[in-house]
Amino acid sequence: MRAVNRIGILTSGGDAPGMNAAIRAIVRKAVYHGLEVIGIERGYLGLLHKEFRPLSLGSVADIIHRGGTILRTARCEDFKKPEFQARAMENLLEAGVEGLIVIGGDGSFRGALALARRGMPVIGVPGTIDNDLAGTDFSIGFDTAVNNVVDAINKIRDTATSHERTFVIEVMGRTSGHIALHAGLAGGAESILIPEIPYDIDDVIFKLERGINRGKLHSIIVVAEGAASGIEIGEEIRRRTGLETRITILGHLQRGGTPTALDRTLASRMGAEAVELLLSGETNKMVGIVAGEIQASDLSKAIEQKKGLDREMWELAGILAI
Repeated sequence: MRAVNRIGILTSGGDAPGMNAAIRAIVRKAVYHGLEVIGIERGYLGLLHKEFRPLSLGSVADIIHRGGTILRTARCEDFKKPEFQARAMENLLEAGVEGLIVIGGDGSFRGALALARRGMPVIGVPGTIDNDLAGTDFSIGFDTAVNNVVDAINKIRDTATSHERTFVIEVMGRTSGHIALHAGLAGGAESILIPEIPYDIDDVIFKLERGINRGKLHSIIVVAEGAASGIEIGEEIRRRTGLETRITILGHLQRGGTPTALDRTLASRMGAEAVELLLSGETNKMVGIVAGEIQASDLSKAIEQKKGLDREMWELAGILAI
């Protein structure tokens, strides 16, 4: 049974490659079912300022390959306050929005949950490069970010080998080490420092010296920003070993660029399923992918539960770096 006739979409928090593919899928699946779609620009900030525009088939043409988000995104501290949430709800109802799809991470979902508690049917689509949301194996943007980091590691390794240097590469991940772990394993890093597992600088240096003793010409160390400062790690290595060490902080380079095929297909499947959930009368749900299957879970689960890290993968990375 159709539960809605007009839906809204917003992207919030940090942008993630593949968000545009999700927007495209939502709009086209909605139009297929005869729904109207309202795009809300600049996330919750735009929602408070009524920055609405209709989205049609043509408005989402040629965006599946683009990074970032055509709806743009912004931070909005005011939205944490009940009075601003009430205003946002009024704006949605005034615009005739009967269901809302929010693409973003845990902060975005907290805002979505607040609107759901006020009666707005809401579905969350996980879009964050950190891949730190419970209820899904992968979030939109993660695969692209990992490939961006691996590409950087490959390029840095050429210089590291030529100059026989040690490189410390700092990647994003204030509370999550998923990017560092996957990219470090794929890039052949000697050490991977992540927030979830306390590191020992003595162990890092031991691995470096072990490699030198067997004739290794260079070393790569991947550091998640939440585990340590790449600059401080590099300086400590230089001070204690005398090795010529360079530090690279990748920063927002990881977020941009063309989304991978995996992120595009994942975003397309998740976006389409979000529309189906609204049509079936569901609310307060997050679309996720588990063991290759698209499924829905409670939105609160993604917020309240901490997604675990694959410790076996971390241990494997250490074994393969001997």
